[in-house]
Amino acid sequence: MASAKTGTTSRARLASIIKSARDTMRKDAGLNGDLDRLPQLSWLLFLKAFDQRVEQVGPMLNPDYRPAIEKPYRWSDWAADRDFSGAELKTFVDGKLIPYLAGLKDSAGNADDPRNVLSTIFQDVINRMQSGTLLRDLVNLVDQIHFDSSDDIHTMSFVYESILKEMRDAAGDSGEFYTPRPVNRFMVQQSFLKLGESILDPACGTGGFLVQAYEELRLLIETDTQRRQVQANLRGIEKKPLPYLLASMNMLLHSIDAPRLIRDNALLRMRDATAADRVDVVLTNPPFGGEEERSVVQKFPKGYQTQETSWLFLHAILDQLKRDGRCAIVLPNGSLFATGENSIGARIKKKLMKECNLHTIVRLPQGTFAPYTQIPSNLLFFEKGQPTEQVWFYEISPPGGRRSYTKTKPMRVEEFKPCIQWWGGEKRENREEGPNAWKVPASDIEQSGYNLDIANPHTGDELAHRPPKDLLNDLVKTEQEILSLLEDLRGRLEGKL
Repeated sequence: MASAKTGTTSRARLASIIKSARDTMRKDAGLNGDLDRLPQLSWLLFLKAFDQRVEQVGPMLNPDYRPAIEKPYRWSDWAADRDFSGAELKTFVDGKLIPYLAGLKDSAGNADDPRNVLSTIFQDVINRMQSGTLLRDLVNLVDQIHFDSSDDIHTMSFVYESILKEMRDAAGDSGEFYTPRPVNRFMVQQSFLKLGESILDPACGTGGFLVQAYEELRLLIETDTQRRQVQANLRGIEKKPLPYLLASMNMLLHSIDAPRLIRDNALLRMRDATAADRVDVVLTNPPFGGEEERSVVQKFPKGYQTQETSWLFLHAILDQLKRDGRCAIVLPNGSLFATGENSIGARIKKKLMKECNLHTIVRLPQGTFAPYTQIPSNLLFFEKGQPTEQVWFYEISPPGGRRSYTKTKPMRVEEFKPCIQWWGGEKRENREEGPNAWKVPASDIEQSGYNLDIANPHTGDELAHRPPKDLLNDLVKTEQEILSLLEDLRGRLEGKL
């Protein structure tokens, strides 16, 4: 087995280990499906990575370093003992290890203390494996993975992303939508992040936006002080325990050793925030289509109280930004359309356009978020401090004449290139209208009751002059895509029977 001392772990070898780990977990009667197996693997991976990336490196960087995990609870204490197995191992993990980790606290209240992260993660961790022997086999496999070198970290990050993707596919069945990597990469790039800025994702899920932001800012880092400042400025809030665990692991694998993640209801946290908690940048894909409980809704001002989560997040973000702060957010078409004096959505959009410069809306094609939802979505970019004078719209077109994306043919990073070229850099200079781009005065939007669901005006002209044969071919292609989606759905449903 290759290690940091003899060489790096190859991607193929690592993938083989992960496959063996998952095969081992399939044998255990306590684990049912990936929604059980992947969290089990993730918390073990987290402890292994934490031991190598934090506990073993800490004394080398700081002679006064105090281990966050005391003996005999460190990975290198109990996991390396191959004779520690069966009922004895299971009793230790269930009755001692997990309760110990869940009870860790930093009495000084230091936000950088990793014990706070460990405690929050393990408060909701359960060892679901019933066989102590299979648990030993799984621990042995995880122990073969190394996190010593940058090459090892890069390799593990790649494999972990594939695990997250499968986790997202499974979670999608539970109504949770995750942001495809091309989308969060585009949103981060077009936010033009700078060193020293505080960055928040109040619905951070598995940490995709925060990891992408760190990867972007790493290119600007020149000193260790800057690196620590960037890590401290990346903040996330996540309500559910499983995504919180996955986000913590994801950030640890990307060399963020003390993730600034909070497990809480982000709406309550933002409503209770003070001026000192405001941030420079918000990058997020808030949950939509859900309903918040009444106690949360009542935290919002009269006239803005709604159970629709996407509206509540947008309102809370407006107050969470500093005066010159900016935001990139995903919203569904339904949110853009809401109009009328009695519409809470319209009131929130009015607040948005009066307090911020809503300079760009990028319209995404149907299927961008497949397989979670076919609802068309949009990316809104705005800056706080000045009212909106006009809104630029840009419509992303799928390649090859396709009408939508699917699970098997998802969006790719390259498909944002035309929009990036049109964008005009950080100052958005020299933008021009064209087949995919158009602008609308704020006064027109106000007169429409703050309807932002504005279709591409060039598409209608194009359709009017197209031959009937072409239109019929497009209709057939669309019906075929719908049939393919239905077949995929039927296969997934039959797989659960």
